[in-house]
Amino acid sequence: MTNSSDEPENDVVSRVLSRRRMLTLGGAGAVALTGLGAAAHAVAQDAAPGSGPLDTAKAGLLASGACMRLATEQIEGPYYIDYELFRKNVVEDRTGVPLLLVLRAVDATTCQPIRNSAVEIWHCDASGVYSGYTDTGNGGGGLPPGTPPTDAPTGPPPGGGGGGHATPTDDLTWLRGIQMTDRQGFVAFRTVFPGWYTGRAVHVHTKVHTGGTRTSAGYTGGRTCHTGQFYFAENAVVATADIAPYSANGVERVTLDEDMIYPGTGTQGGLLRLTYDRRHIERGVVGSLTMAVDPAAENEGGGAPGGGPAPAPSTSPGA
Repeated sequence: MTNSSDEPENDVVSRVLSRRRMLTLGGAGAVALTGLGAAAHAVAQDAAPGSGPLDTAKAGLLASGACMRLATEQIEGPYYIDYELFRKNVVEDRTGVPLLLVLRAVDATTCQPIRNSAVEIWHCDASGVYSGYTDTGNGGGGLPPGTPPTDAPTGPPPGGGGGGHATPTDDLTWLRGIQMTDRQGFVAFRTVFPGWYTGRAVHVHTKVHTGGTRTSAGYTGGRTCHTGQFYFAENAVVATADIAPYSANGVERVTLDEDMIYPGTGTQGGLLRLTYDRRHIERGVVGSLTMAVDPAAENEGGGAPGGGPAPAPSTSPGA
């Protein structure tokens, strides 16, 4: 496994937005968002008291601490790579709307936070390209290499994840990272708002690992107890579409309602609670969600979106 330390944060001077109307999607409450780079600044504070959007997002998740239904298991998709890059800032050289992703892992049975679990994310950039697969272009056309099979499937696709696992084309690592949860079950990532590619709505992939230990080599032992995806309300995606670099993405976009993977179950299905300035989304977005998982389960993401059998062969793009 490859390890990586956090990259230096840019020196961003934030100004307070006074009397701004805020937009909150996918949940109740509002997050006070400071100026350009607010999401990056919040993560740089490493959850210190008074870090603004980060603390407010955490408070919002804690306030809605009622026991939730088990988070929906979803397919891993073709573009997972187990680099185990421990870092808060996954941006590297990618450009786009700053996104502060605040996540909490709780036990779906006891409702208690799951501390010292490893939460992993990966997603495409504004142009719809995944690191590790840049030669395949925007979503790689969605299909793993080779000719689509014509016979009925006899089991999960090869390579471990629904949709088949594509062979990496490079060793790039942007927009991929993993972190250990704190005593309240929280992690926070600095990233950028994802773009889109053929056949899929805008989304972020995630895995929750439990029972293992962080070592100098990465994450050792344990199991993957949850494989899921996070989604973005249509209003927010539309707001980014005319902003560079998203405006250069010429691929026809699939809406959330049209997506073939999103189960349509709101928070349980991965719909993020989003907060941003409705007139200036380019200043940053805060996305937050509590994942209710079974820490003793094993869910590698090789089945159908609802945890059923592997999907049948399809000419639709990968996940």
